[in-house]
Amino acid sequence: MMVGFGKFAAVFGMLAAASGAVSPAAAQSGTASWYGSGHRTASGERYNPNGLTAAHRSLPFGTRVRVENRRTGRSVVVRINDRGPFIHGRIIDLSRGSARALGMGGTTYVSLRVVD
Repeated sequence: MMVGFGKFAAVFGMLAAASGAVSPAAAQSGTASWYGSGHRTASGERYNPNGLTAAHRSLPFGTRVRVENRRTGRSVVVRINDRGPFIHGRIIDLSRGSARALGMGGTTYVSLRVVD
């Protein structure tokens, strides 16, 4: 039973069914990267490198996601306001501020959970 993953599973379940992609369980953890420059996000906001925001390929703008660094156990809640990452194998692209909160240097293995 996926208690606490309801909204996350529902979003990914619909997307997986529509696109023939992998199951929601496979989309809950993977590699995260971060980016520190940009002018505007895909949502139209001005990019704030120190903000607690992130880019995700399919979650709706405004969705709040708890990102946990699986190596250290540190976590941060970010708001999705951009699209990406566009590098194969990565599931989320964090702002510099979000990456700093997780103690990231480059890329790291994370788990994602949508927060209500």
